[in-house]
Amino acid sequence: MKGSTHRRCYCRDPETGKPLGKNCPKLSSRKHGSYSIRQELPSREDGTRRSFSRAGYDSLKAAQADLDHVRALLGLAESDDPEGLAHIAELLEKVADEKAPLPNVEETRRRLSHGLDLTSRLTVGEWLDMWLAAKKGRPSAISRDESNIRVHLKPRIGHIRLDRLRVSHLSEMFEAIAEANVEIEEANAARRRAIEDLAEIPWKGREHRARRKVLKAAIAEMDPFRRMVTPATRQRIRSTLRAALNTAIAQQLITFNPAAHVPMEAGKRPKALVWTEERILHWKRTGEKPSPVMVWTPEHTGLFLDHVAEDRLYALWHLVAFRGLRRGEACGQRWTDTHLHESRITVAKQLVVSGWEVYEDDPKTDAGARTIALDSDTVQALKQHRVQQDKDREEWGSAWVETARVFTKENGEMLHPANVTRRFIELYEEIGLPPIRLHDLRHGAATLAHAAGADLKDIQEMLGHSSIAITADTYTSLLPEADRAIAEAAARLVPRARRTGDAEGAEAEREAPDGVESGAEEMPADAGESAAQSGIDDASAHAPLTQSAPDEESEAE
Repeated sequence: MKGSTHRRCYCRDPETGKPLGKNCPKLSSRKHGSYSIRQELPSREDGTRRSFSRAGYDSLKAAQADLDHVRALLGLAESDDPEGLAHIAELLEKVADEKAPLPNVEETRRRLSHGLDLTSRLTVGEWLDMWLAAKKGRPSAISRDESNIRVHLKPRIGHIRLDRLRVSHLSEMFEAIAEANVEIEEANAARRRAIEDLAEIPWKGREHRARRKVLKAAIAEMDPFRRMVTPATRQRIRSTLRAALNTAIAQQLITFNPAAHVPMEAGKRPKALVWTEERILHWKRTGEKPSPVMVWTPEHTGLFLDHVAEDRLYALWHLVAFRGLRRGEACGQRWTDTHLHESRITVAKQLVVSGWEVYEDDPKTDAGARTIALDSDTVQALKQHRVQQDKDREEWGSAWVETARVFTKENGEMLHPANVTRRFIELYEEIGLPPIRLHDLRHGAATLAHAAGADLKDIQEMLGHSSIAITADTYTSLLPEADRAIAEAAARLVPRARRTGDAEGAEAEREAPDGVESGAEEMPADAGESAAQSGIDDASAHAPLTQSAPDEESEAE
């Protein structure tokens, strides 16, 4: 196809005002005017001609270089590939119209060989919007992706062209997010200090009122409390981007997913800890929880259940505390799936919160759809709850809302899971129990079942986990009593000629004054053997118990 370079100027005839073009007498000087190129392109589908033209080159050498560049692009398509040649022609036509730089030959070759769109100029933000609009799945998951895109991804990398997104861009983004955490922490601390100072200023007195007014105005100017972006949250942000880029690869928009290769700090699973006396004392002194995930002792759970025995949702608290239902599963439980005469329930539905809206959905995983056996106390609690619900139905009459749920509001409407959590906190705070989340009752149920001798497979099925690794690593804590029994049993398995206590007693005798007995009683010869045997027997009841590193499971709550 024909192509050429030529020199032209923009001088005009002083009398007529028309361009002189090639007739300009100054064109004899190489420094006058500028060079232009023109390359004919393949005709359009309707047969009309088209070409690539560009002007403004200072030298013939620069013009010839761009003309050769255009010809190299046209030469990427094989002679028997009219479709590829048409794609390149469209690309060059768009570059000419937009006065954009000529595309790299090797990059264009790669995109052409992979069947990618050569004229695409999608930005990351535009693609994320397109991907989110077409995404199917649970509303809660879509809502989480939308939040990640709106809050983190679009503001930081949305302007970058999709095909030019690199690992370095994502590394910079996550470093910036981590640095922003420092600012958030400082702002939160400043606002917290100001609120504490405000609380210490007396209400009465003109001077005090003036100080309160000034401090309130200062607090109003401060940033509101904001959440830190934890490593686990950063992992979820990357997961959203990685899924979107994988779809872009499937649609042949890009060939490489940088989100799959960006180095990131692994999200550490918080270790579930039992509320021991020492930890409670530390919490009371400092207000700090030892871990985000805390588990009540059996005594704490008993105190709570005794306190809420007259609460309208007592059966719900009892069910979650002993059988480990998720919050949404308990709120979504239906009477048709509750078989009290057989002492079992089937978990078939759950209530999920998206924003503030509540909708019914299937269990979180396939393993979440399960049948759970009930103890006699739980069965009795549910029977009493059903009697009370029948009375409520009669009292409300035609105003009763029939939802077929086990746990409802006074008028039969579905419970909002967030309100259930709020009520749970109110109840345990009334008697001063150490704080836990409602979801931590699920950890407590796993711990109680473990201490009672249930193996990990039984607990996995009770909790509805898809993997036994989640149950082992996340949901089973070791109660102090069981831990101590194992320690004693392990110590007694080792035969010793002299016990540590015996050695201490002998030393005490040597140091005691004459005529003063040490108070140590003589142990029968067979006492050590019987104690060891007793220790082994005690340990057998706790043989399945193992120490693990629990974590807060990602739930749609």
